[in-house]
Amino acid sequence: MSKPISQTRQDKIYDIFNYTILLLLLLIVAYPLYFVVIASFSDPKLVATGKVLFWPKSFDFKGYLEVLNYTPIWVGYRNTLFYTLFFTFLSVATSLLAGYSLSRKAFPGKVIITAFLLFTMFFNGGLIPTYLLVKEIGLYGNPLIIILLGAVNITNIIISRTFMRSTLPDELFEAASIDGCSHFSFFFRIVLPVSKALIAVLVLFAAVSQWNSWFNAMIYLRDPGYMPLQMALRDLIVNQSAMSMASENADMGGDAVAQIYLVEAMRYAVIIVSTLPIMCVYPFVQKYFVKGVMIGSVKG
Repeated sequence: MSKPISQTRQDKIYDIFNYTILLLLLLIVAYPLYFVVIASFSDPKLVATGKVLFWPKSFDFKGYLEVLNYTPIWVGYRNTLFYTLFFTFLSVATSLLAGYSLSRKAFPGKVIITAFLLFTMFFNGGLIPTYLLVKEIGLYGNPLIIILLGAVNITNIIISRTFMRSTLPDELFEAASIDGCSHFSFFFRIVLPVSKALIAVLVLFAAVSQWNSWFNAMIYLRDPGYMPLQMALRDLIVNQSAMSMASENADMGGDAVAQIYLVEAMRYAVIIVSTLPIMCVYPFVQKYFVKGVMIGSVKG
């Protein structure tokens, strides 16, 4: 049995320094998340005055109670679930189908198509031309634009192409085609079953990006009934900031100040409510995510 290698004084100093730096980085990253949690359960007045730092004080669920009665939150929740579900399906489907096509050597014009796709990663029409185009084709104000816009993700297509090229050689399709397997059957019977890690990563990327999206809704939607959850959160933050600025510039009554504190409590509660679904889903796809992010990075 081999003896463990003894550490030198320099090694111990390095370990102490390394662990200290990592611990500080962990605190810097984790504390804002921790503060949002404890602030959502604390008295909003104490939070606003900076008296809540490390532990919740004067447990108060008023923010959560107001969120339960705040209709735009639940309308936004419904819309965001709808947008995320269909956007994720469309984005993953297009990434897998395009990635499979571009990974096949026999696919004609794949070099030109790949170059065209890569070109769009560096150059685009900009916000104003995109807005004019959306309005011209009649999708302005239509919730369908939230699902369609950005569903074709070039980065995800490249990841899919790289994974399938390294995992599914053309010889495998040639062997399957001898038994009468078409590209359609090969894709659904062979490609999809061996691409679970890839699919999990694509689903996670698409779902998180759409769940957190609010800019497209602000630009292209008009009806408040179509707004996603993040827009409701944005409105709360904007209103709270405007009310806080107004309170600094003028003497406000007790009711107005209480309303500011209430909106402050709702803001933290909404952040918890809006991130809870992603936090619940992530542990189930985390094992695939760790494997999938390395797709195409190492070639044997």
